[in-house]
Amino acid sequence: MKFRPLHDRVLLRRLEQEEKTAGGIIIPDTAKEKPMEGEVIAVGAGARDESGKVVPLDVKAGDRVLFSKWSGTEVTIDGEELMVMKESDIMGVVEAA
Repeated sequence: MKFRPLHDRVLLRRLEQEEKTAGGIIIPDTAKEKPMEGEVIAVGAGARDESGKVVPLDVKAGDRVLFSKWSGTEVTIDGEELMVMKESDIMGVVEAA
C-alpha cells in the first residue's frame, strides 16, 4: 500500500533507542519510553498561506527529526507502525556531525 500525507502532514518511522544505558544497564521493554526521534518517510505538498499559495515543507523524506512527545497519530501500514503528524510538531532536523 502507498500512503501520501496531505497538506502539511509528515509520515515518519520511530527510531529505536539504545537497549543499554551509558553505564551498561540493560533497559527492559516495559521501562522504555517511546522514542521522540524518527526518520521522515513521506511529506505532503505543503500548507496554504492566506493568499492560497502552497508553502512547501522544510523537511524531506530521509531526514532524521526530533518531535514532541505526545504529537502525531500512530498508524499501521503494511504491518509497520508509523506516525502521521503536522510539520509544526517537529522540533528540528538532526544532522550528522
